[in-house]
Amino acid sequence: MRRPIEPPEGRQVFARRYTASPSDIDENGHVNNVVYLSWAQDLAVAHWRARAPEAEQARWAWVALRHEVDYRRPLLAGETALARTWVAEAAHGARYDRFVRIDGPDGAMCAQARTVWCLVDAATRRPARVPDWASALFA
Repeated sequence: MRRPIEPPEGRQVFARRYTASPSDIDENGHVNNVVYLSWAQDLAVAHWRARAPEAEQARWAWVALRHEVDYRRPLLAGETALARTWVAEAAHGARYDRFVRIDGPDGAMCAQARTVWCLVDAATRRPARVPDWASALFA
C-alpha cells in the first residue's frame, strides 16, 4: 500500500478513538509500531462484536493471518487518533481482507493497515468458508 486508503463509497465503516498514553510511546518519542497493530486488532474484534449476534460470536472466531502496516506520521503522547476499519467487498473462502486507517487529531494519516483474517469454527478451530450472512454484516 503506497497511497492512503479510504473506504469505498457506501462501505460500512466502524470507528473508535484511541488516546496515546505514556506507555504507548517508544524511545523515539512517538507511538510504538506495536501499539498501532494492537489498536488495529482491537478495532477488528470490536467491529465483529458490535455487528455479529451473540450466538454467532460463540460459534465463530477470527484468526489474524497477515498484517501489512504503513507508518506515515508520528502520533505523540496525549494525542487522540481516530481509527476506522472496513472489510473488502467479498470474502475469499475462509479469508477476509480488512483495512484500518488511523488519523491523528489534525486529520493526517498516522498509519494504515491491510490485514487478512480467517474465520474458524470456535469448537474445532478449523477454517470455515465465510457465510453470506457474515459478509452482509459488514456490507
